[in-house]
Formats: sequence, C-alpha cells, structure tokens
Amino acid sequence: MGRKSGKADGAAAGAASALPRAVYERELYRLQTELVKLQEWIRREGVRLVVVFEGRDAAGKGGAIQRVAEHLNPRLARTVALPRPTERERTQWYFQRYCAHLPAAGEITLFDRSWYNRAGVEHVMGFCTDEEHERFLRQCPVFERMLVEDGILLLKYWFSVSDAVQEQRFRRRLEDPTRRWKLSPMDLESLTRWEAYSRAKDEMFQHTDIREAPWHVVESDDKRKARLNVIAHLLSAVPYREVPRTRLSLPERPPATSYQRPPRNLQSYVPDHAATLLRRG
Repeated sequence: MGRKSGKADGAAAGAASALPRAVYERELYRLQTELVKLQEWIRREGVRLVVVFEGRDAAGKGGAIQRVAEHLNPRLARTVALPRPTERERTQWYFQRYCAHLPAAGEITLFDRSWYNRAGVEHVMGFCTDEEHERFLRQCPVFERMLVEDGILLLKYWFSVSDAVQEQRFRRRLEDPTRRWKLSPMDLESLTRWEAYSRAKDEMFQHTDIREAPWHVVESDDKRKARLNVIAHLLSAVPYREVPRTRLSLPERPPATSYQRPPRNLQSYVPDHAATLLRRG
C-alpha cells in the first residue's frame, strides 16, 4: 500500500478504542500463566517449538517477544536475534546459521527476525543479489516443510503497523534516551522505502504462506492488543494440556548452630543510592 492510503499491509490504519491498562494487565497475566503451562508440557513431552516474529521496524515485535518470554524458563525458552552475518557465515548455505539455533526436545526458540531477513531488508536494501533473493524464495518453503516434517512446531507471525503509527514510534525513540538504541539509520531508511518493503512483503507471502507453515498477521497499531492477540493465538495453535506438577512445600528451617557472620566492615557494599532519593524527598 502507498503512503497516501495510511494503511499497512492491507490492514486498516489507526487503532480502535484503546484497551484499558487494568484489563490488559489482567489478561496478560492470565495468558502468561498459560504460557508457563505450555512450556511445562513442551518439556515433559519433548516437543520442539519455533516461533518466528517478523514485521516492519517499530511494529512491536520486541515488546511482544518480551511478554511471551517474561515468565518462561530461559534455559528452555531462548530468544534469538542474530547480528549481521560474519564473513565466514556469508559463504555458508543461507539457512545454516539459523539451523544452529533450532530447539532440541523440550525447548522453545523465539526468533526476533529470522531467515526472512533475506526477503525483507536484504532484498530491499540491496544486501543480497536478485539471484540470492530468488533462490531464497524457492528454498524457504522447502526448508520449512523439512522442519515441520521432522516434527518441529513452526509458527510465523507478521506484525502489521500503519505508516503513521510507525513514524510516531520512530519520533518517540528519537526523543527518549532509553530507546534511541532501537533506532538505526537502517530503520529511518524504511520510512522512505515504505512501498518497496510492501512489495517485498507481498512477494514473500506469495511464496512462503504455505499450508504446513502459514503466516499469521498481527494488527499492531495498538501494542497492548497485539501482545494479547499473538499470545492467545500461540496458545490456541499448540495442542498442550496442563501437566500435573509435584506438590512442593517449604521445609522447616533447622535451628541455628554456632555459625557467626563475618563483620560487615570486612566486605564492600553497594552504596545505598535509594536512600539518597528518600532524603531528597
């Protein structure tokens, strides 16, 4: 879609009425509790789950991934956000470095961007050749069918954001010193290449929206709704069940013996910065 339309990837721009924070936080906690149950089922059953998060810059992928992973065991649920490939990796089969991060039995891998870089930023910005791009579009469905055939559960989410909301988020990142790291010259370049990215996404969907691993579009002009929607869909897409857990109880603390703590002045303590705030009060 073009800039004049104010629409993103076929989705109507502009969020509907905002979701109240209390409603959002209550449902988020409920869904995150279910994610913990999902992870325990995956661990017990030896399931392998791969979730791909893609979309335009500032579409809310990172925030959604953070909420998915927030209460999961980081030893079993890993977020993978790969940097630029090294010179050695550039000479490998394109999918090779992603294969190294696929889950083993009982594990979850969340890809914060994935092999689809080749269909998006690499293609639009000219970081790959036309031949490499065309080869990717041919091989990607084969690669994903191989993953599914081998028993991996593969879910793919595309976060759709309108051009107006994307620009607003970019401006907030420019003004907020804690968010400036999220903004790169490459991100700003996406503002001037909106239509090029739209065409690249449409072509990518045409080749890779396959029955074995379909794309699921997440409307993300409203971040709260997007997070709830993607987690709810993820839970509905995996046939998990609650696994009975061993009931735990705190043991009685044994009575003190002759242990004596060393004098405090023999150790270095972090200064009490919080106390200075109270004094400023």
